Amino acid sequence: MDNGELNIHIVRGALTESRHIVHLAVMDINRKLIVSAGDSTLYTFARSTAKLLQAIPLLEAGGAERLHLDDKQITLLCASHNGEDEHARLVDHTLHQLDLDESALCCEVHEPFHEPTAERLKQANQPPTPLRNNCSGKHTGMLALAQIMGVSNQSYIEINHPVQQRMLHVIADMSRMMPEQITLGTDGCGVPVFAMPLEALAFAYAQLGNPVNQSASRSEACNRIIGAISREPYYIAGSDRFDTRLIEVTNGRIIGKMGAEGLFALTIPEKSWGIALKIEDGALRALYPAVMETLIQLNLLQEQEIVALHSFHRPAIKNCHDQIVGSIQPNALLKWH
Repeated sequence: MDNGELNIHIVRGALTESRHIVHLAVMDINRKLIVSAGDSTLYTFARSTAKLLQAIPLLEAGGAERLHLDDKQITLLCASHNGEDEHARLVDHTLHQLDLDESALCCEVHEPFHEPTAERLKQANQPPTPLRNNCSGKHTGMLALAQIMGVSNQSYIEINHPVQQRMLHVIADMSRMMPEQITLGTDGCGVPVFAMPLEALAFAYAQLGNPVNQSASRSEACNRIIGAISREPYYIAGSDRFDTRLIEVTNGRIIGKMGAEGLFALTIPEKSWGIALKIEDGALRALYPAVMETLIQLNLLQEQEIVALHSFHRPAIKNCHDQIVGSIQPNALLKWH
């Protein structure tokens, strides 16, 4: 397939020192490829971009109403959060609504992504808990789904558990694949992770944002997820994070979610589009410039929004003297189909 190109150049002085190759697919709800770059059929793990799709089964089963979950809590189910105090507090609160505590979480412990929070905890000799894990919201959602399904939450992170089987089948359905076509692996937090072509992930996100082809319960669940995230973007990531800022700046018109190893997926409900892109070498430094350039090339950002998000588009490279010595520069020639 003759696709376009999207590369991220690492420029120092007048020289391009390094280059990251980006693969991109833009799909609509009719499963038509709208725009591409690189290999739009690249088969890769969805990583944390799957979190919005993994929240569907709980809401589809009426979990938000039965468990009295508000927009902040629903957004946190989909989050790779910073581990800030409010994130940890709300995960803890949600667990207590389930008559559980942090000991039920199987996501283990890492330092908060938010460096000021991590440093404050160190200074206070307070070790982080599983509540601070960026995936604690997703794991809480899995525990909630087990409760709604009336099954044990023991070993809920194993692929043969009913919760994980339900999530696998919903993700397969949203991406219009058979479950056996999805390659399974293990994510950083211990739960199954799903691999599919970028076009399939983009299609799933297109349907998430405009679920007109879904059942009434599925459509309601998708709309609830998108509505919650658009109203409470802080809980999808947190302070100084691109995912949160993109939603804030566009007033929820664009919803995007990052994933590890250079992955990003977005839904544009007003266009009925889904977007998925992958940095081939997994470099995080190339990810947000690639997303920004894609949105600009597709005319999806207004001028004032581009200005507000400029630091994510062409970040400066500084040395240890705090001097600007280079920049990260996107270079794109996207292919419209």
